[in-house]
Amino acid sequence: MLFYQSERIGLFVDGPNLYNCAKALGFDIDYKRLLRLFSEKAQLVRAYYYTALMDDQDYSPIRPLVDWLDYNGFTMVTKPMKEYTDSFGRRKVKGNMDIEIAVDMMDMAQHLDHIVLFSGDGDFRRLVESVQKRGRRVSVVSTIRLQPPLIADELRRQADVFIDLADLMQYIQRNPQEREARLQQRMEDPRWQNRFAERGPPTGPEEER
Repeated sequence: MLFYQSERIGLFVDGPNLYNCAKALGFDIDYKRLLRLFSEKAQLVRAYYYTALMDDQDYSPIRPLVDWLDYNGFTMVTKPMKEYTDSFGRRKVKGNMDIEIAVDMMDMAQHLDHIVLFSGDGDFRRLVESVQKRGRRVSVVSTIRLQPPLIADELRRQADVFIDLADLMQYIQRNPQEREARLQQRMEDPRWQNRFAERGPPTGPEEER
């Protein structure tokens, strides 16, 4: 990673995209270690995390992670998922955060020297180009270690620096034993037992922490 101690950096994390990337590579992210890694490289101004939430907050699998990140150094940006029916009559949900990421990145660009985008979505290519025209460097984090790669080729080419998430694994990976211990603790907690009985133990993004 090419960073300078004197430069101001901002992290913009496309939550679902990063989660799926790490999961595909076979590890869970320790977000405290992630923040520490970039704080040691440069002057970290702000770290944004973007995700959509189900309206039923009591059973939202992402809620524990959102709460934890909110209290541990991340600026959380969320919105409700939208439910719709497709042309085949199937119930679908969507929660695209592209606009929120774009607005915040453009607003913060004047306060930053280096922007780090955690996403492989090719829709961000034009956004990255716009920020670069304002004199900011942009690094993009995703992976090309899988087939097919999880980053759009046009986004990787546009970035000043591409960082493969697989290369960060040794620095930001969470100890698998911590995950098992946390899950066991929750299963023994009466407040969670009803949920486990009705829906089963959590297996989704809330175990990213």
